[in-house]
Amino acid sequence: MLLKKMTYLVLASAVASSAAMAQDAAVPKPALNAELNARLPDAIKASGKMISVNNGSFPPYEIVTGTEMTGASADLTEALGAVLGVKIEHETVGGLPALLAGVNSGRYQFAFGPVGDYKDREASNDFVDWVQEFVVFATQKGNPKGITSLDTACGQRISVMAGGSAERVIKTQSDKCKADGKGPVEVQSYTDQPSSILAVRSKRADAFFSSQAPLTYFVSQANGQLELTGVGQKNGFEDIFQGAVVPKGSPLGPILIDAIKVLIADGSYAAIMKKWGLENNMIKEPGLNLGGQLPK
Repeated sequence: MLLKKMTYLVLASAVASSAAMAQDAAVPKPALNAELNARLPDAIKASGKMISVNNGSFPPYEIVTGTEMTGASADLTEALGAVLGVKIEHETVGGLPALLAGVNSGRYQFAFGPVGDYKDREASNDFVDWVQEFVVFATQKGNPKGITSLDTACGQRISVMAGGSAERVIKTQSDKCKADGKGPVEVQSYTDQPSSILAVRSKRADAFFSSQAPLTYFVSQANGQLELTGVGQKNGFEDIFQGAVVPKGSPLGPILIDAIKVLIADGSYAAIMKKWGLENNMIKEPGLNLGGQLPK
């Protein structure tokens, strides 16, 4: 119960900081693009709306409180809705499998995400990639255990998101540590990011291994208690692209690509990404299924 309460407080602090960020200069509302609106499936045009599904808070992209979502993805979907001439609503499900199943079943039109794009996932879904990501470590300030790479994680306590690609990489690294005669990694898997980062802040873990964008956000909100390490390294990954998810072969894929191109051209994309501190994750041009192989 105490852990849940502390996790809630961490997330509540992030939400409060997000509200402060949202007071920045408003992003101009893009104009309706009649050609893109005409290309939408008839069912969407008739309803005048689309539902984007998420699987919980993923700051600073998706910050979910009750039935409301804020963050960069919320701002970008609002801008997309203006371009496409529809209202985009948000719904939350528990976990990535439920998100993908909901999209594939047609219950939800898409998930704006961003969700990690890997070839394994492209077998069942198409990805409209609109950000590039990196995987790094968040440690206690001063990095007392000297964790700067996968090799320096041997013998350390590393928190990760359960079921994610970072968990797979750190478990593979643990096996490598043992093969090299070093201590294995103590892998701590958590169901959400606030719990993962709280493990580091409370010194139950030595580092959190995860995506750079949300870690940068959490570090900025930690009152000087945390720092990023391992920045600028592959850390077991090749190029990582993330994006929106649509059913395989859906006509929405090309439409979303062209709508995002409109937001890039009119400056809305850059303004929103910079507003949320995501300028290092911007992509020059969106693309379909740009992802590589999942780490072994």
